[in-house]
Amino acid sequence: MKRPNLMSLSLLVGFLTVSGHFAQTNAQSSSYLNAEESDPRRLRWMADFPPPPEKLIMQPESDFFSFPKLRWTVCHIRELMPTKQVNRGIGPPVPLEYAIDDGIDTVTFTPMGGGKPMTWKESLAANYTDGMLILHKGRVVYEKYFGCLDEMGKHAAMSMTKSITGLLAEILVIEGRLDDKVKVSSIIPELKDSAFGNATVRQVMDMTTALDYSEDYSDPKADIWIYSKAASPLPKPKDYEGPNGYFEYLQTVKQDGAHGEAFGYKTINTDALGWIISRVTGKDLAHLLSERIWSRMGAELDGYMTVDAKGTPFAGGGLSAGMRDLGRIGLLMLNGGKINGQRLFPKEVMETIRAGGDKKAFAKAGYKTLKGGSYRSMWWVFHDRHGAFAARGVHGQTIYVDPTAELVIVRFASFPTANNAQIDPTSLPAYQAVAKYLMKE
Repeated sequence: MKRPNLMSLSLLVGFLTVSGHFAQTNAQSSSYLNAEESDPRRLRWMADFPPPPEKLIMQPESDFFSFPKLRWTVCHIRELMPTKQVNRGIGPPVPLEYAIDDGIDTVTFTPMGGGKPMTWKESLAANYTDGMLILHKGRVVYEKYFGCLDEMGKHAAMSMTKSITGLLAEILVIEGRLDDKVKVSSIIPELKDSAFGNATVRQVMDMTTALDYSEDYSDPKADIWIYSKAASPLPKPKDYEGPNGYFEYLQTVKQDGAHGEAFGYKTINTDALGWIISRVTGKDLAHLLSERIWSRMGAELDGYMTVDAKGTPFAGGGLSAGMRDLGRIGLLMLNGGKINGQRLFPKEVMETIRAGGDKKAFAKAGYKTLKGGSYRSMWWVFHDRHGAFAARGVHGQTIYVDPTAELVIVRFASFPTANNAQIDPTSLPAYQAVAKYLMKE
């Protein structure tokens, strides 16, 4: 009997967690098929009955998150990993209002650093967009689907999951159920001997912890691989002696430096925060997300979250969801916790996040496309004239909120490389140009 390939799940967990801050080859080079050529429908991945062997994407193969297969995989995570439902409830969905604006496709902008002007429509293909939704003043003004995605489909949110985890934590803080000033060990005694033990909850929420943890994918001995093997839901090999599951792994992480001095984007912070949230509420993250937000916001589709071998939802990157439902998350943030005439969380939650985190600590991370920004409760804050902030995930996932323009943009994508620094030069100016255009309408 063939042993399950542990590395295949490790690779997927790794790609779902990677920060996108390391150098990678430019995806616009000739080594990659363009968006049209790599369209999974054109390449016919998993098509026909049964699919021919050369078109299969499945376990236990370990290449399902390599380009161009990833353009199919991002819409089919549930077929490769066990998941837990984020339930939308039993009530009817609350439809979004529509006022489609066909002029958006012709909006023109200049990429960061100069270069040839580009239209909004051209930017979609350049960034391997799978889905794009724009809401202005609460109404859908733009909605398009490409690649593996359609309006009934669900797409991997990647690290946008972190921002939703951070949102739940901030709700608990504002409600007085979670004290962000206390040490993590006072809530999770099991972490007292780890790097997290003497960090505050706020330092975990804002990722200013000092962790001896490497996400260098070029190093086969990097911590990310140990973490990914622990997180894999597949049965461990008989000779495996490492940690099993997210919570066991967190107990092994050591400290490197002083907490609170520098921002360091490390997914394991979100896993620690997920544990804190669950310990405080007595509910796993998928259940809590459903109870507090998903079942109350008029969602159209259930979401789902990947889990480890012990059923723990992956707080740092495991969510898959429909595009319009992530638009509803954006509306909640834009409207200070209100949607469909109901308040789901206090307005102070959004105000705290929008205010941002420690700019000096963030600057030490050296994000060239996010200069002047900060990180608060696992949301990226731009500190621009419009007060924009965002949830972001590798390969181009975004919930972009512009309060001044009353704008929410949701993008699903399957960019060939994980690094969002490759995408920001075209996407961020495009968002700003659309905001300017809509404000004049």
